Amino acid sequence: MTGSQGPAFSRRALIGTGLGVGAAVLSVGGSGVAQAATASPERRAYAFLAAAMDAYPQAGTVRLAQSYTDQAGLFSTAFTYDNALAVLAALASRTADGLSRAVALGDALLYAQSHDPAYDDGRLRQAYNVGPYTFYDGSPQPDGFVRADGTANVGTQFGFTGTAVGDMAWAGIALAALAKRTGRDRFLQGAVRIGGWIDRVGRTDQPLGGYTFGVNGADERLPFSSTEHNTDLICLFGRLARLTGDRVWWERRARAVAFVEAMWEPSGGFFYTGTNDGVTVNRSPVPEDTQTWSHLALSSRTHSRSLDWARTELAVLDSADRRNSTVPAGQSYEGVTFSSASLLANEDAPIADGQPRPDRNGVWFEGTAHLVLALRDRHSPGDEARARRLLSSLERAQDLLGGGQTLGGTPVAAGSGVVSASSPLDTGFGFGYYPYRHTGATAWYLLAAARANPLRA
Repeated sequence: MTGSQGPAFSRRALIGTGLGVGAAVLSVGGSGVAQAATASPERRAYAFLAAAMDAYPQAGTVRLAQSYTDQAGLFSTAFTYDNALAVLAALASRTADGLSRAVALGDALLYAQSHDPAYDDGRLRQAYNVGPYTFYDGSPQPDGFVRADGTANVGTQFGFTGTAVGDMAWAGIALAALAKRTGRDRFLQGAVRIGGWIDRVGRTDQPLGGYTFGVNGADERLPFSSTEHNTDLICLFGRLARLTGDRVWWERRARAVAFVEAMWEPSGGFFYTGTNDGVTVNRSPVPEDTQTWSHLALSSRTHSRSLDWARTELAVLDSADRRNSTVPAGQSYEGVTFSSASLLANEDAPIADGQPRPDRNGVWFEGTAHLVLALRDRHSPGDEARARRLLSSLERAQDLLGGGQTLGGTPVAAGSGVVSASSPLDTGFGFGYYPYRHTGATAWYLLAAARANPLRA
């Protein structure tokens, strides 16, 4: 979407209103554009994460990374989830620059936690603004990540003010990883505060158990529970148990494990998405991330068939001859889509008001990277060959898709950063993904390329 058409919302943009980095290894401007074309795919991906983090130098040194290029219409929005991934990808680089950037992003998450404009209970918000812009209604937004009064600049303009358990879990995972790598207690204490908030707010006595979704922007608790979120908690609580030595985290981890295992469908070999009321399992749509993340967190041979379900039942091949494809002529990309509903999307109607019509075969590149990493982690016969083929598709997308895009008004270096989708795709959950370069998709690509499992406790 362009700015005049309105914003393209992230799949994590569901709760604000209750509806529901890498190392700076390359120059990203000037001669960096030419240099990027000949650098390795990983170096170009890290260059994009660095550019997303450095897009607003006038806004100060305490900063997060912008999630999408400007063309997505979200201005300087920095999703907490995407920034947690940027931390983990930076650590996976195993370089001094990567560690420096990971520490800076981790400190920014801690700043947001301790400088929230309304709460002091350990929570983070769904997203923040990291640079100045003028909103669609003409109202100026002059602040960077740190507002003039010292508070963190919460993304109120788009309603990204709620707090999801999954987003919190990923921030906690990133901070715990920083605590282990650096030995700095502030990161562990931040992760512990996150874990405590999740247990106070999300723990439920509903029959299916586990942890519920979080709170909306009005601080109202949301009763539904997500398999994806509880999978994230398996990792977070396991890491906190090991780092603190406190056995309470093992009990909390067991609660999350029990919920995830209750979502298993043995006849089909996949996990359901969760529950709306804590009593009845939601059987449709079936998303990709519950299949791959569950393996990365549990490494369970009993449940590893979920990867085969994802790679076969959600497989797509996008090419220019598809009805609503935006892939350039002569190109094609393989991977997986977001969910079972994505394959049944109505191609005659826009995904949402003011947005384009979906391509049923649009590739979700973030999810494709999930699958690459999970296949490499499982390492069954044929898995590595399948992973390499999908990784090649990701790298070709970085080379060829998303040209001419900007971060904070500055051109993105050629061939740096992975777009979130090959063509507009309907997730089946009320929002879409589009061909804009994306911090989250790029970070997952780097984790897959490095064989770095972020969900292993």
